[in-house]
Amino acid sequence: MELTQRLALLSMAFSLLCIPIVCLNAELKSLMDIKAALDPRGAYLSSWVGDGDPCGGTFEGLACNEHGKVANISLQGKGLDGVLPSAIGELTSLSGLYLHFNRLSGEIPREISGLTQLTDLYLNVNNFSGSIPEAVGITSSLQVLQLCYNNLSGNVPTQLGYLQKLNILALQYNQLTGAIPASLGDMGMLTRLDLSFNRLSGSIPLKLAEARSLRILDIRNNTLSGNVPIALQKMTDGFQYDNNPGLCGAGFASLKLCTDSDNRSFNKPEAFAPGSGGYARKDLPESADLQKNCNQVHCSNPSKNSHAGVVSGLVVAALVTVVGLSTFTWYCRQKQKIGNTLESADARLSTDQEKEVCRRSTSRLTSLEYSSSWDPLGRGSQEVMESFMFNLEDVESATKHFSEVNFLGRSHYSAVYKGVLRDGSLVAIKRIAKTSCKSDEAEFLNGLKILMSLQHGNLVNFRGFCCSKGRGECFLIYDFVPNGNLLEYLDLKAGDEKVLEWSTRVSIIKGIAKGVDYLHTPQPNKPALVHQNISAEKVLIDCRLSPLLVGSGLQKLLADDIVFSMLKASAAMGYLAPEYTTTGKFTEKSDVYAFGMLVFQILLGKSRIDQSNRQGADSGRFEDFIDLNLNGKYSESEAAKLGKIALYCTHELPHQRPPINTVRQELSLLYDSS
Repeated sequence: MELTQRLALLSMAFSLLCIPIVCLNAELKSLMDIKAALDPRGAYLSSWVGDGDPCGGTFEGLACNEHGKVANISLQGKGLDGVLPSAIGELTSLSGLYLHFNRLSGEIPREISGLTQLTDLYLNVNNFSGSIPEAVGITSSLQVLQLCYNNLSGNVPTQLGYLQKLNILALQYNQLTGAIPASLGDMGMLTRLDLSFNRLSGSIPLKLAEARSLRILDIRNNTLSGNVPIALQKMTDGFQYDNNPGLCGAGFASLKLCTDSDNRSFNKPEAFAPGSGGYARKDLPESADLQKNCNQVHCSNPSKNSHAGVVSGLVVAALVTVVGLSTFTWYCRQKQKIGNTLESADARLSTDQEKEVCRRSTSRLTSLEYSSSWDPLGRGSQEVMESFMFNLEDVESATKHFSEVNFLGRSHYSAVYKGVLRDGSLVAIKRIAKTSCKSDEAEFLNGLKILMSLQHGNLVNFRGFCCSKGRGECFLIYDFVPNGNLLEYLDLKAGDEKVLEWSTRVSIIKGIAKGVDYLHTPQPNKPALVHQNISAEKVLIDCRLSPLLVGSGLQKLLADDIVFSMLKASAAMGYLAPEYTTTGKFTEKSDVYAFGMLVFQILLGKSRIDQSNRQGADSGRFEDFIDLNLNGKYSESEAAKLGKIALYCTHELPHQRPPINTVRQELSLLYDSS
């Protein structure tokens, strides 16, 4: 037998013996190495197994692309306490890496630079140390780079200027030193740069101030000095520079005017101009610019004399710099303690978007803005909130900056917009003014916690929130429900395609009862809740025609006058229990009353219920309380029972109404398939 034939047979034999998953997914070994490093105690990533299929939906926080390659790792807030290994660079199709809000330590591996498709890198709120790898500058696809709230040190690499697609660079709350690279101004798509709460020195580069897309520049709490470029006035509130005592400039309210001594910064020597007989007259030297594709032909070669002059100047300036930096560092630390505690006024924690590939692997990229005048998270509350906090930029991007095209509707207290997250998943974003929220921050925080605790198949899924001090708004993000609300299925004409079949109506009634029962029943992580505002508008219909209650728990978040104004519509539609007018209180029985009204509406197919409909349900005259659009296609026994349930639930006396769990048990007897 020829050698080539033998080799072919051997290859076929090995392919038959090969473990299928290992053969189909060459990245499995890398994932096992990553697991061992991220989770050395094996406490959190038990679903990552050596004989599993990474693309089969069983690996927590992992999603693949259409080619069976790992495209997304979303493990934020999982308690991981290991390190990020160099093996991460072997996942060459990775586009999103979300490891924020963990306890990872060690250095950031330079192998990340090999991830040529990486767009989102979220390593913030960990314990990473060492310097920012210069090689990150060749990760050309990066759009978001979040390294804030770590222990990173060293300089901000000038190579970051190569990241032409970068929108957000967040480096706040580290221990970075040196100057701000002028090369950051080369990033044509950079809209937000946060360098606050570091130890940066020197001046603000003019090139950065003139960056065409930059809208937010935060350099607070550093030791920067010199003349602030006038071009930064265009950012208005987007430029924040407090607690940099060495800064000066005209046109900025809290800055002193510059003098000759300010123009010669003691943090850095002024640019030396050969032949000028001394220092060049300029406001302040910019950080060294990044020279691209530099070689011996294109780069200038300064003379030895020039080098000697510069070195002499640097030696003298360095002595002054040591004294200057020590003085200002002491001053800043005494004025405002700086650490990694997430306590600062108006700090920004950038975190997240949802990745929901085939609705199995999710991630949240998130951000929070808050100040001493509105700090809804309070101090020490981050652990509870971390996986629900969204990024303001992601909220704006999802809604196309709240474009009218995405506008869905307006209520007494909010506007709702349709949004599309980066992965293409649809959300509904409720935009609420700060003035509509609880003024007491502890109450507001408690309201958010309650929203996060609600998880049930008949409640609209709450994805997260974002509070923006700059906008004075809070945004609540929910899954988008495609088929509108129940009100759209009432008052229809004969033949309308939206007329619901009998079995669907029964299923909707049962689903609403399950959702209300869940709210009323206390859970280990959830208190018993009264919805307070059940109505046809608050019942959304999903793609399977299942009902989802929306608005659950909102009264815990909103100001009392807003909650009261919401009741006017409920009262006009007949949902408000009669005892409310005398007691002014909501109870579980008032929710049951509203549920009974919904049952009547669903059976009749009408939004208005009158006394004749009640009498029809009481006497069994189906034509008086069953929708004529059904054309007799319904179960009379089921209709009779549902009519009685509606009557009992809407009894004038609250103690005569059954609890919702009893109603649910009665409904479960209607037909076995439920």
